[in-house]
Amino acid sequence: MSKISYEDRGVSPDKPDVEYAIADTGSGLFPGAFCPVSPDVFRGDPEFCTLMHADGVGTKSTVAMLMHRETGDYRVFKGLAQDSLVMNTDDLLCVGATGPMLVSNTIGRNARVFDKEMLRHVISGYREFGQRMSAHGIDFQFCGGETADIGDLVRSVVIDSTISARMRRSEIIDAGNVQPGQVIIGLASSGRAVYEDTENSGIGTNGLKAVRHELLSAKYRDIGPDTYDPASEDNAYIGRFLLGDALPHGGGMNIGEALLSPTRTYLPVVKTLLDKKTLNISAIFHNTGGGLTKCLKFGSGIKYVKNNLFEMPPIFRLVCETGNLSPRDLVRVLNLGQRLEIVCAPDDAGTVIETAERFGIAAKMMGYTEKIDSGVEVEIDFAGETHVFRRD
Repeated sequence: MSKISYEDRGVSPDKPDVEYAIADTGSGLFPGAFCPVSPDVFRGDPEFCTLMHADGVGTKSTVAMLMHRETGDYRVFKGLAQDSLVMNTDDLLCVGATGPMLVSNTIGRNARVFDKEMLRHVISGYREFGQRMSAHGIDFQFCGGETADIGDLVRSVVIDSTISARMRRSEIIDAGNVQPGQVIIGLASSGRAVYEDTENSGIGTNGLKAVRHELLSAKYRDIGPDTYDPASEDNAYIGRFLLGDALPHGGGMNIGEALLSPTRTYLPVVKTLLDKKTLNISAIFHNTGGGLTKCLKFGSGIKYVKNNLFEMPPIFRLVCETGNLSPRDLVRVLNLGQRLEIVCAPDDAGTVIETAERFGIAAKMMGYTEKIDSGVEVEIDFAGETHVFRRD
């Protein structure tokens, strides 16, 4: 079988259409920041700013649908709330926002497929995540949301959240200010953090369209005809695994549990680091869309060298072994074991690593930054090759 690109399944990690659509919109108070930053619209205080971010579960909800159809277990939907929240919170923490956070959720469903019990489990998941984070000094205020029954548009369910926050402009982390001679600290996406109930596979929320279709059997075309795009049927569910199969290479979970591992938040770690007020952190990157090339959008005259990645967690090793996705596609789609990167002064690397490890999260120096004449480059050592990406 020839290699299958992410684009072959109707998805782009680089989102050129979105870049085109927003080209004429404003870039906010800090154009180089990871998230748009707006003036303080609530009080008009020039020392403060506001942030608003919207994101969601994507196609991960389809895995929960398949698991429920096989097992009858409604609990598979609860973790989707965390996925939806963390895709927002951990983008916002990249600019230094760690709360309080005001949350609204938006659920668009086909009510014939996504029933009231499924809905109840998702909504209860929002509250449970907020309560868990409150134990670490992170304040979530939930202000309701919208559940729309739009079966004419949605085949099963779309689960999104919107989060807003307010913070001092002086505390914004502007990734446009990355300097050469700094180090890149990677925080692991797998394992079990002290605030997690179970082992995390590290899969997160991005890249699920590629992963589930690469791993899962064609049986799921029949079980879940509403879980894939009919126009991409030739590339749908081309793997050999069932959801109940044990995850190879260890991990102590089955394939379905690995795919549904709730997306880890790094909020407690980053809040602890930022509360110190003494660290020289120039950027934080949340490796979702774009995978390990996410940093390519930030800085100028900078080369990011990533030459010491974590050993791949079992779920990613399994995807690699299918051989259908090229190594170059894998690094630009998946986090491959490191979902958060912190760029800091070399003298602060030890503090960042030790803080993450206190929360049960492995961390290490995975690379460094260096100066180039123009543009931005990222060089990634992976699968015995060096992959170079560039933005002019």
